[in-house]
Amino acid sequence: MLPILLGYLAGSVPFAYLLARLKGIDVRIAGSGNVGAANVLRTTGPWRGVIVMSLDVAKGIGAVAIAHMLAGGTALIALTGAAAVVGHVYPVWLRFHGGKGVAVAAGVFTVLSPGATAMAAGLFLIIAWITRYVSLASIAATLALPPAAWIVGAPLPVILVAAGTAILILFRHRTNWSRLRRGTERRMGVRA
Repeated sequence: MLPILLGYLAGSVPFAYLLARLKGIDVRIAGSGNVGAANVLRTTGPWRGVIVMSLDVAKGIGAVAIAHMLAGGTALIALTGAAAVVGHVYPVWLRFHGGKGVAVAAGVFTVLSPGATAMAAGLFLIIAWITRYVSLASIAATLALPPAAWIVGAPLPVILVAAGTAILILFRHRTNWSRLRRGTERRMGVRA
C-alpha cells in the first residue's frame, strides 16, 4: 500500500498551478480552470506549458519507478501508476481540484507499456496536428490506449489499469466533449 500512497502524493504535486503562480496566474480560475499543461500554455505561454507537460509526464514515470524500487509486482506497480493519475486529477494540495491526467498517464504507460503508449501518442499527434484540438487528440489517445496495450501483449493488470485510467480521463474531458459537439472548443494556439 505504501507505493500506492506515494504514487498518489507524487501525482498530486500541482506543477501547473505552481508554475503559473510564478507569473501571478491562478489556473484554477484563469482560462479553462483546468490545472494542466494545456491551460498553462494558453494562460502563461508555450514554454511554461511545455515545462508543465514534461514535469507531469515525469510524475507518472516517477510513481512507477517508486513502485518498482519497492519491489512491487506488476499489479502493484500498475496500481501505483493509476494512483499518480488520480493524484493529478484530485490533488490533496489543491482541495482535489486538479488536471485531466493525460500527461501523467503518458508517463505511467511509457514505462508500463511503451509500445501501446507509442501508438496512442502517434494517434494524439496526428489528430492534434490535423484538427488543432488538444482535447480531441487526448480523448482519442485515451480510448486507444487499452486496446493498444492488449495488442502489444501487456500484462492483464496493465490493460485493466489502462482501461480504468481511460474512464477517469474521459470523465474529466466531458465538458470538452460538449464544447466539441457545439463547436465552441478552443483550438491549439488560441490564448485564453
